[in-house]
Amino acid sequence: MTILVTGAAGFIGFHVVKTLIQMGEKVVGVDNLNDYYDVALKNSRLSQLTVSPNFSFYKADIADQESIESIILDNNDLTSVIHLAAQAGVRYSQTNPYSYEHANLRGL
Repeated sequence: MTILVTGAAGFIGFHVVKTLIQMGEKVVGVDNLNDYYDVALKNSRLSQLTVSPNFSFYKADIADQESIESIILDNNDLTSVIHLAAQAGVRYSQTNPYSYEHANLRGL
């Protein structure tokens, strides 16, 4: 079983991926690594995951249909999707509604 996890570098996504790998699952992670939260922290999380041969990572925006289709074609053994990618931050959503609409409604 191969599982696609969006938002893989985020707090929840990282822990979900880590648990799935520990359970012996093959995981394909996707994240756009936006700078709303510290990108260095996201990269640190990813470096912990990429040591596993059961993890592969794609830097991509889930709202970019061409990128997502390419990832799916590259990993034709996908059986499940855990969709955790989203633009976070309530206050930010009030001042930047397009960012939220783009990330949270158009993705996947």
